[in-house]
Amino acid sequence: MPDNLRSRTVTQGVQRAPNRAMLRAVGFTDADFDKPIVGVANGFSTITPCNAGLDLLARRAEAAIRAAGAMPQLFGTITVSDGISMGTPGMKYSLVSREVIADSIETACGAECMDGVIAVGGCDKNMPGAMIAIARMNIPAIFVYGGTIKPGRLHGQDLTIVSAFEAVGQFSAGRISERELHDVECHSCPGAGSCGGMYTANTMSSAIEAMGMSLPGSSTMAAEDAEKAESAARSGMVLVDAIRARRLPREIINRQAFENAIAVVMAIGGSTNAVLHLLAMAHAAGVRLVLDDFEEIRSRVPVLCDLKPSGRFVTTDFHRAGGVPQVMKMLLAHGLLHGHCMTITGQTVAEVLRDVPPEPHADQEVIRPWARPLYPQGHLAILRGNLAEEGSVAKVTGVKRPSMSGPARVFESEEECLDAIIGGRIRPGDVLVIRNEGPKGGPGMREMLSPTSAIIGAGLGDAVGLITDGRFSGGTYGMVVGHVAPEAAVGGTIALVKEGDGITIDAERRVLQLDVPADELARRRAAWQARPGTPVRGVLAKYARQVSSASLGAVTDQF
Repeated sequence: MPDNLRSRTVTQGVQRAPNRAMLRAVGFTDADFDKPIVGVANGFSTITPCNAGLDLLARRAEAAIRAAGAMPQLFGTITVSDGISMGTPGMKYSLVSREVIADSIETACGAECMDGVIAVGGCDKNMPGAMIAIARMNIPAIFVYGGTIKPGRLHGQDLTIVSAFEAVGQFSAGRISERELHDVECHSCPGAGSCGGMYTANTMSSAIEAMGMSLPGSSTMAAEDAEKAESAARSGMVLVDAIRARRLPREIINRQAFENAIAVVMAIGGSTNAVLHLLAMAHAAGVRLVLDDFEEIRSRVPVLCDLKPSGRFVTTDFHRAGGVPQVMKMLLAHGLLHGHCMTITGQTVAEVLRDVPPEPHADQEVIRPWARPLYPQGHLAILRGNLAEEGSVAKVTGVKRPSMSGPARVFESEEECLDAIIGGRIRPGDVLVIRNEGPKGGPGMREMLSPTSAIIGAGLGDAVGLITDGRFSGGTYGMVVGHVAPEAAVGGTIALVKEGDGITIDAERRVLQLDVPADELARRRAAWQARPGTPVRGVLAKYARQVSSASLGAVTDQF
């Protein structure tokens, strides 16, 4: 019997009558009080297409849990839309929402002594937020991804939300008309589901599947397809079995499971945000994971998938080609996956993948055969140097110039930088520096999708570099380096950069360097003062006071 259930039943008697009375009001009968109570954490909202279809999935899971002999209790948790808030002050709340989601799920499950939880989420922060809560609570749990959006189509080409951001840069550079920009806007997002390339949502759903905390094959299903709802129902049944078998999250998401997740993220060409979120999830699970672990695994794992943003295909194509199970089987066959790791189904990873072929089908081009990878090593590199003593994260695949040196163009915010790009004030060879956008300095560590997409749209993707103490959307590509730590707000070297200073970005040597003499840096550091302007109250103020460095996952409980 689960511990939470036992605590409710061993003291049957008069003192429990008020508790039972409350439960009777929501549908419990005498026969239900000995059943496990299962939380259904529902991230449904109409704020974002990513979460617009979640209520159906939550209701299917709820019905399946009840049919399996448990008592589901549905509750809501928040979401925000990164795509809608991108490029605005509202984006400051995006990463903050990860912590709010985690805290809300933990609070609801803890207060009601739930025996297990199924979390249903779609947008970027739903997934790591739910997993942080699951790791903290360590009650049987499973994650249900809301599913990917299907691609839009225009003039025979697949479109995603990033197409719209890049079209802004194309329009500003005079490369497309206002009518063409409007057409892209109208066709980019055709319905429900999370952003359709291998951006952050699909990256994190893939990582969670690789860790064994969601059902095999479920991470790349389309939100509007029938198999997605069927998978949600099956997830509910699997969770009830896990409760009875006492399969606990921390027995599943151990060190080896995190290594599996990192290997899959590298192989599929996933988002830089995966680094931040996996560090935070590991912290919640009590697993030691550091930036250098990503670099070590990167050196061994090739990029096998040709997926957007820098590749050709969208996630629905990836799903048809075999999805995450196919990639995992290839990694397993070559000794790059821990096959003994347990999954929420009760099977090991190797058992789950038993019937998956070791090589992808020849009639598709999304997943490359092992002998012909897209790139021989992973795409997320950890760069260090005097500009990033704690580390930084770069997406290094798909760039024509893996190293460059150039003059710094310094901007104190995302908006300043975007204005310069759209205004035609950026030249080939420039290295753009966007600072005071870190976890504390933002606060909230905004994503720089607007300026990076404008760079691509203006035709400068291979000609300029960009570094920031903020982060990037999963849709970003090019010579860009984010998560620079220490950040500007705490006096990191990025705060000391001046207009025209030389900066070197070298992905091959994994170096991020400010080319200024040490004595000059020391002089600047002695004169540095923190910028005013941090909120004094409210959620952003609390976040700014508590949040850790990005190099530690930007967690808020690093006490």
